[in-house]
Amino acid sequence: MDGEERRKKIVQALHEKKDPISGSRFAEAFGVSRQVVVQDIALLRASGKQIFSTSKGYVLQEKDSATRVFKVIHSDDEVREELSAIVDLGGIIEDVFVYHRVYGVIRGPLNIRSRLDIEKYLQNIESGKSKLLKNTTSGYHYHTVTAASEEILDLIQEKLQERGFLAKLQDYEPVDFWKKEV
Repeated sequence: MDGEERRKKIVQALHEKKDPISGSRFAEAFGVSRQVVVQDIALLRASGKQIFSTSKGYVLQEKDSATRVFKVIHSDDEVREELSAIVDLGGIIEDVFVYHRVYGVIRGPLNIRSRLDIEKYLQNIESGKSKLLKNTTSGYHYHTVTAASEEILDLIQEKLQERGFLAKLQDYEPVDFWKKEV
């Protein structure tokens, strides 16, 4: 099998299987090294395919990706765990925002796609004079999360629920920003 055919099969596999697929799994399936798979992924990205790396493997984000807003609450010590739960399942954390009763919605872009992005984000918070946005509203905050499918968002929602991070929407909160209420 030549490289072009292998890359077509990689895209096909990522399209059919919405869960992340590891580079090692691709390497084994095609009888090549993991480095060859990494190079294939780089070529696919260069050709415009939106393939993202997660700690569980590669995910193809198709143009018809799914988006959901999650309302969450947790301690400062649990930020890494919360963000990791999302990216490990293939989610992209687009932003963080709070709904303040006086100021309304206050939003900050994040674009967190990997554990490396999480570490950079936490280093920036820790090294600066800034505080986490969630602390302006007693820990309650929201994340807009994008994933390759609704099924992946469902898995993320289950994981956040399992960890006790999901929070109940209150009557005074606006609901028009939800793609799907949680």
